[in-house]
Amino acid sequence: QVQLVESGGGLVQAGGSLRLSCAASGRTFSSYAAGWFRQAPGKEREFVAGISWSGGNTYYADSVKGRFTISRDNAKNTVYLQMNSLKPEDTAVYYCAAGRILEYGSGRAKYDYWGQGTQVTVSS
Repeated sequence: QVQLVESGGGLVQAGGSLRLSCAASGRTFSSYAAGWFRQAPGKEREFVAGISWSGGNTYYADSVKGRFTISRDNAKNTVYLQMNSLKPEDTAVYYCAAGRILEYGSGRAKYDYWGQGTQVTVSS
């Protein structure tokens, strides 16, 4: 079992930056791939970024490429999402997830564990 707790959300002006953290419990977290998803009001949850268990493979949605960076520190059981050049359309609840990658080429993964989410609001 893996439990995930997100933090680092908040209110920021357009063009600003935030770093989200996802702290995991469970000694086997380092064997899981991890991902960040987001859900804006009235919209479906969408993939933002993913990272393999070693951190050697990363994946991004086109909408955040070049602006967001996913990373992990397995010694700290933590995954991060550095968000730069934020836009109002990035406003959403951001969720951390843990699971396994099914296709390393595309980054398609199955996520079994989810956090409760953290709100990110970007003002114009």
